[in-house]
Formats: sequence, C-alpha cells, structure tokens
Amino acid sequence: MQLTEEQVMALAPDDASRKAGRELSSPSKWVTKGANEQALWGECQGSGSKPYRTQVDLAGMAFKCSCPSRKFPCKHGIGLLILFARNAADFTTTEAPDWVSEWISKREIKNTATDKKPAVNEAAQAKRQQAREQSVEDGLSELLLWIKDIVRNGIVGIPEKDSSFFTDMARRMVDAKAPGLATLVKNAGNLSFYKEGWQNEFTDLLARMYLLIAGYTHKPAALTDDLRSNIGFTQSQEELREKPGIKDTWLVLGKQTETEDSLTVERNWLYGITTQQYSLVLQFSVMSQSMVLNLAPGMMLDAELVFYPSAQPLRALIKSQAAAASIPPISGLSGWQQVAELETAYNSVLPFSSPRPFLLQQITPLQYEGRWWLSDSSNRLVQVKEGFREMYKLLSISGGRPVNLAVLGNENCYEPLGILAGTHYIFLSN
Repeated sequence: MQLTEEQVMALAPDDASRKAGRELSSPSKWVTKGANEQALWGECQGSGSKPYRTQVDLAGMAFKCSCPSRKFPCKHGIGLLILFARNAADFTTTEAPDWVSEWISKREIKNTATDKKPAVNEAAQAKRQQAREQSVEDGLSELLLWIKDIVRNGIVGIPEKDSSFFTDMARRMVDAKAPGLATLVKNAGNLSFYKEGWQNEFTDLLARMYLLIAGYTHKPAALTDDLRSNIGFTQSQEELREKPGIKDTWLVLGKQTETEDSLTVERNWLYGITTQQYSLVLQFSVMSQSMVLNLAPGMMLDAELVFYPSAQPLRALIKSQAAAASIPPISGLSGWQQVAELETAYNSVLPFSSPRPFLLQQITPLQYEGRWWLSDSSNRLVQVKEGFREMYKLLSISGGRPVNLAVLGNENCYEPLGILAGTHYIFLSN
C-alpha cells in the first residue's frame, strides 16, 4: 500500500495527535521496524523499560499499540505510518513477529465469524413498529401545521422569532422519532437571518420538509426507502451485509467530520474506478470513541460495498476490504454540462436528493466579481460553496491552470474535495 504523509495526517483523531505523531516520525525513536503485505509494526522506546509495540493492519487500516492512550490511532501509530509513507524501503520485509501475527489472525477470525442471531419476537417487533409509525405520523401532522402557520403569516418576521420557536419543534420531532426532520428544523433556525439571500435558504428548507411530509403521507412505492431514510428510520446493517454488493477498486475522494454535543458524524466520499459509481460511507462515534474504519482521502481500497436501498443509491457500507495499489489513470466528466445532465436525471427520480460528489477534467479556479468560481474547458462557470476555506491552497497547487478536480455539491454550487494529478490525489482539507 502506498500512503502519503497527508493521508496519514487525515487519519489522526485530533491536532494534538498529529503533532505528537510527527515528533515520533524519526527513525531514531524506533528500536525495530518491519512490514509485510498484511501489516506494519514497530517498537518505540518510551519512558519505561520496555518499548511500546505498535502495529497496523494495512488491509483494514486498523491500529493496536501497547501504550496507555485511548486514541485510535495513537501518536505511535501515526509516527510509524509517517515513517512508512516517507520511506517504505526502510522497513524490514520479513515474517511478522508472534505479537503481530496473533493480532492479525484474531482480526481475520473476528471479521469472518458469523454471530448467532437471537430469536426475534415478531409479534413484539410488529407492535413496536406500529407504535413508531403512529408516533411519526402524529409528529408530521404537527410539523405540517407549523409550516402552514409560517406560510400564512409570511416569513418577514422570522428573524425576530425567539430561538425556542425552532428548538421546541425540533425537540418535538425527536420525541416523534423523526430525527431527520428535527435536523431540518434546526438547520432552519440556525440560518444567518441577516445575511442577504436567507429567504431562499429558509424557503428551500420549508419546501424540503413539506415534500417529505407529503411523500410519507402518500407513500409512493418507488420512494418509500428514501422517504423513511430522510425522516429518520434506520436500516439494519446486519440485513444489508447479507446482500450482494458491488466489488470495485475505490478511491477515497474526501472525508468530512462534524460533531454536535457528544455525537461525531464522519462522511467518506468514494469513487469506484471501474463502475464509476460514487458512494457515501457514514460512520458515527459517541463520546470520542474511535471510528470502526480508518479511511483517508487518496486511499485506494479493493472493497465490496453494499448500497442502502434508494431510488438513486449513494450511501453504502463496506462489507469487505483490502488495501489496493496506486491510483490508476482516471477520466472524469468533461465539464459542468455533464454534471447538470446527471443532476437532472437524479432529481427527476429523487426530488429531495442531497449533494453528490463528481470527478471532473480540466477545471480552472478563478475569481470574478469578488467571488470564487470553477470554470470548465467550455468556460462554463459554477460558484464555489460559500465558506470553503482552502481556495488559496487550490490556487497554489493548480497555479491557476486546469486540473482534474473532485467536487461535492449540487445546483451550481460546489465544494472542491481534492485534485487528481496523475497517480496522486491531493486532498483539499476543509
């Protein structure tokens, strides 16, 4: 597996771990270092009499260390990976020591084992499901009245509303077991009402809520899974793993992390080299727990992905994975016209679709009338998403010349994710 130092930094749980990992990226800090196709390992001399034993499963990008840190990866794992990224030839290629091979074997057994499923009380399950459906329907009825009151009274007075106007309704949606709608209500309340154009964003959110309510009420068969997912119903991952997936070599285009209260949500955007299929892999952690998967932008995976049911599948889970070789030649879309055609096709089937990633050829960043834009080879412009903080990094790497660019967005507003330069992928961290 080929890794860059930038990709290793993207795996670190926080800035403190990045700094400490860099301090341990000197060969003099390590008593031993070794590697094979499966794993990477080393012994780092600490303050105690025995060195810390650090190991990395390269297939699943999993870490283990004998140090007392609760972070994954810890600073030793980061330091070891930085050394490997800088000079893989400096690692002795040999048979793994027992303490490494035993850990790898246990991981393989755990990954292939099938747990015996407890017996399901179908009657009780059906009763709980019926109660959930009724709770959601009651909540949607209240939300619909709330939306109609806003429309009836007009939105001119919305900026003067107390924050409880939104937080109370958001809590009601949580109580009704419709967390997806609770998020939309919160987003509406968190808008900057003194920014020009807030009215468009606000009415867009109201329209999305209304569309979900109307859709859930009428239950069109083709959109049932998407409606339930957007409202907040979950899909059993065990059931998904039993289904066949799509096997491909996947390139990680970007990773975005958001934390609210004690919940951290990680979004990983992937691109299938052969299938040209885009996917979103979500991960969640509570109270600073480590994520199950360690994915870094620019990483290549030979993996089988199972997609969640949808009229336009995007979200997926990784059923199995192994490290892949370097990035092969990839040809993206020719320009924004192709993106517009794809979005039209998506929206005609799924009218409340979310932002999607796209990989494009020959995109030039430029500034025009005080705003940042992305221009294709036909000189068609789309706007860079407001708040994107790495525009100057994009300019410095591209030199103002056309580059192959991965973006995320919709409706003529996009956020750059990374630059594809031959067999290298440069992540534009935001």
